[in-house]
Amino acid sequence: HSLGSIPDKSEEVVEYLLDKSEEVVDYAKKQRWWNKIFGKNSGPVAEKYDVATQLAIGGVSGWCAGYLFQKVGKLAASAVGGGFFLLQIANHTGYIKVDWKRVERDVNKAKKQLKLNTEKPSKEVRTKVDEVQTFVKKNIVLTGGFAGGFLLGLAS
Repeated sequence: HSLGSIPDKSEEVVEYLLDKSEEVVDYAKKQRWWNKIFGKNSGPVAEKYDVATQLAIGGVSGWCAGYLFQKVGKLAASAVGGGFFLLQIANHTGYIKVDWKRVERDVNKAKKQLKLNTEKPSKEVRTKVDEVQTFVKKNIVLTGGFAGGFLLGLAS
């Protein structure tokens, strides 16, 4: 084997894998379980792009979102934790006085309001949940790539 033939083999392997993955997706779409889980017409994005492109788009956008979520999450946690820390120091040293009875009363009031509002989701929330479910079902490869990329972004 010469070194010049290695790239040619890798291109052949990639083409073969793409062909096989498309065959698997086509086969799966014909199965009854696929239609039960993902619906009969799974794919506006699936119709426009091949599987590898969908995975790449989903993976890259997921990684970016996960990375930003991780950085913003750390910043927010630091800000909230630092704020509580400073409030405790100010309370302990006597700069501020906290009316703990009032805090407890307000927290209990907030808990009651949250319980009342969470018993039944509003029509807007149900509509948005249905839209998200429909999108995920129609673009399963893209959303799978996004989920994987998001987790990798969180880990990096």
